[in-house]
Order: sequence, then structure tokens, then C-alpha cells
Amino acid sequence: MLQLATNKAKDWMFGKIHGNNLIYNTCWEDPECDRRLLELNPESEVVMITSAGCNALDYSLDDPTAIHCVDVNYRQNALLELKKAFYQAGTYKTLFRFFGEGSHETPEYCYQNYLRDYLPTYAQRFWDKKIEPYFGAYRFRPSFYFYGTAGTFAWLFGCYMRLRRSLYDNVQQLLHAPTLEIQAYWYNIVEQKIIGNFIQWAMKQPVTLSLLGIPRTQSKLVETEYMGGVIQFIQDSLRYIFTQLPIQDNYFWQLYINGRYTEDCCPNYLKKANFERLQETHTKIQTHTTTISNFLKQNPKAYSHYVLLDHQDWLAANDTKALKEEWRLILKNSRPGTKILLRSGASEINFFPDFVQEKVNFEHTQTATEHLKDRVGTYGSVYCGIVR
Repeated sequence: MLQLATNKAKDWMFGKIHGNNLIYNTCWEDPECDRRLLELNPESEVVMITSAGCNALDYSLDDPTAIHCVDVNYRQNALLELKKAFYQAGTYKTLFRFFGEGSHETPEYCYQNYLRDYLPTYAQRFWDKKIEPYFGAYRFRPSFYFYGTAGTFAWLFGCYMRLRRSLYDNVQQLLHAPTLEIQAYWYNIVEQKIIGNFIQWAMKQPVTLSLLGIPRTQSKLVETEYMGGVIQFIQDSLRYIFTQLPIQDNYFWQLYINGRYTEDCCPNYLKKANFERLQETHTKIQTHTTTISNFLKQNPKAYSHYVLLDHQDWLAANDTKALKEEWRLILKNSRPGTKILLRSGASEINFFPDFVQEKVNFEHTQTATEHLKDRVGTYGSVYCGIVR
């Protein structure tokens, strides 16, 4: 009874945090790997979970017919709509100030005069209240990327490092290492300090996992199947990222630690060379505040691609009826050759319904190769299914 009550309290906390806040201020899935797996083309029509919208903009560079971004949290869609507004306003420099550097001296002025009119009503209502608090240059938290729930944890982690000046300096040496050998040298110095007692304690707290967007059921999944649990999984993941993959273009972790991108290390949607192209292709991105299942009921069509992130981990543990309904609708709204990309906290997914196994081939060789190249490194597995 006590365990049941504890689990309900954790789930309630997760629901309250996720239901009332912007969760993701940036995407934590590597679009470079995704695009090689998805192989988008001008005939492609994509259905995907919005998250922070960075990857939808990245995918649009492959010129698909349409990208339908679906999210139950309207704040995530509002964030993508704000990013799209910069391409309509035609202001690359200001785009980079907002989303590259994470702040601007006069965000309210820019928003009211150049951006607001391009936003749908719900996004206007959100940004009317949040543009200055999130992007103002003189806030206590100096970057947009330190806001939202995931950003709050990034800010707290940054404070923890800055209070230990030698640790912070060593981490900066790591982030600027010119070779893998030097990366490994600096990571060996900072590893035990980063995954110290305080961080280990923090990662066991339900509020921390909720801020990071990790539901109780997903953390339990990792705890159950990974020797050493969540802490060991994080430690092994970080060791692989920082000793086996070049850091120079790893904009995910550069951002997480410093709260800003550079022009040489940033997502494709923030690169000046792509700005004019995205002024054309961003119009193919549409946002929908609903579930994947409801979107497919309301917009039936034979789509070519689905990008489901890791949300099926939660469905599998909490609502198997909804999981099966989503898969039935996906297969009903697919064509032969449709690709379905998803991630999981588990190293192997065992929750696919039987009827999915009968109709979808899951490619393993290329997927496993791309998983090893993923610069984020926070998922246990990646699956790319192809509809027969």
C-alpha cells in the first residue's frame, strides 16, 4: 500500500510539472542520425512529436511535402511557432541572438514589432507573458536554455559546477579539446566530480527526474534492466560520449553546460548558410496540439514517416490500450515502406503488440550503427521500423 501511494505521488508530481510548463527548450535527439535513417525526400509526409521543434526544422532541409508536429503540450508547439516566425520576419541575426545565444537586450520590442503577428493566437497568448522572462538579457538565469523544466535542471547543474571552480575550468577544457585523446584525458579528470555524491543523490529524487522529463515508469525500466541503475547508465553514457565521439560538433552538451551555442557548433536551423533555405521550407511544418492517435483520427492519410521519440515507454507501462490504439492508427495511416522511428530508455523494446511484429520489419544493422554515432547518448535503444 505504501509503495502504491508513493508511486501515485510520483506520477502526480510528474503530471503537474509536465502539464503546466514548457518542458523541452531544445531537442535531445540527434537529427543527423535521424535523417540518415529516415531518408526523407520531396514525396515524404512526416508525423512527429514536436518536442522543441529543432529537429522538425532540420528535417525540413530535406524538402519533404509536409511535417506535422504533434504535441499534447501547447507550449512546445508555441516554441516551434516562435522559431518559424523568425524565418517569416527575415531576421537571421536576431534569430541567433534569441536561440543561439539564448538572450536579447530588447526581446519584448523584437517580439511585438517583428514576430508576434506571425504567430497563431494560442502562441501569442503564451509568448505575450513569457518572451521577456525567458529571453531578457539581464535575468538571474542568463539564458533561455536555463528555463523550462529541463532547462532548470541544466541551470542547477551549472551552478553546482561553478561553485567548484576547478571542476568548471576542467570541463571547459574538455569541451574545447581538439582530439579524442585530449577529451579522454580531461574526462578522466572530471568524471568522478561530475557524478559525485550530490548528483547521485539528486538523480534519485522524483522531482529531478520529472524536471528532466523522465517519468517514474521509464526510470524504473532503466533501473530494472541496467546493472547499476540510472546512475550507472548515465555514467556509462557520458563516458562513451566524451571519450569516443568528437566534442567539437556536439552542440547538445556544449549547450547544456554553457547555455548557448556558437555559430560553429549549433543545430542546422541556426546556421546562417541554411537561413534562406529555411525561409522556404519552414512553411511545410504545421503544429497540432493533440495526441498522435487523435491527430490520425482527424487527419487520415497514408503518411510516409513517423517520429515517436520515447513516449511509447510511458504508454507501455501506463496505458497499453492507448499504445495498441496508436499502433493500429499508425498502420492504418501508413503505406508500404513507411518508416517509424522511436527511442526507448530500455536497451531492447519488448512491448510491441503482436500485430505490429506481423506488419513491421525492424531494421537493426544501420540503426545500431547510427545509435553509436548519436551525440546525445541518453537513450538505451533506437528502433526504425519499415511497414511491409
